[in-house]
Amino acid sequence: MASWFRRGKDETEDGSESTIEVKASVIADAARGAGDPPSPPTPPSPRPTDAGEAPAEGPPEAGPAVDGALEAALAERRSLVQLCLYALDRARSAGVAERIEEGLAGVGVSAVRPDGVRFDPAHHEAGGTVATADDSLDGLVAETEVVGFSDRGELLRAPVVTVYSKAGR
Repeated sequence: MASWFRRGKDETEDGSESTIEVKASVIADAARGAGDPPSPPTPPSPRPTDAGEAPAEGPPEAGPAVDGALEAALAERRSLVQLCLYALDRARSAGVAERIEEGLAGVGVSAVRPDGVRFDPAHHEAGGTVATADDSLDGLVAETEVVGFSDRGELLRAPVVTVYSKAGR
């Protein structure tokens, strides 16, 4: 894995932030079949079409080596995301936590802070309640205790929240 990725310094001399990049050759090798010589493209097989309709072209079929490389890359991504969440939970510096969260957002993993929305036990974990006399606040999330995360819409970790509860119930 180390040869697949390159990590720059945390901050360059001009003040810009660093990135982690995947070598283009790794992606190209995976697309070709992990080192197999490139094969000439095969023309798509024609299908009957209605008058005036252009023949549909489907995506090229992936071979076993491409599927294996893709699965390995996706497994490594999941592992790296989980490692980042672990590090984020233990970060003592607000700046470090913010940078990790920004990096996760850059790869499609977004923070879930449902403050002010209706509590939904399918998407939120109740950590406690706070009494309110305002009927309009009853059942809404008062604050997020532990940030949740979703990966392109798939919930990785539900946020732990405090929920407003009508006083006297």
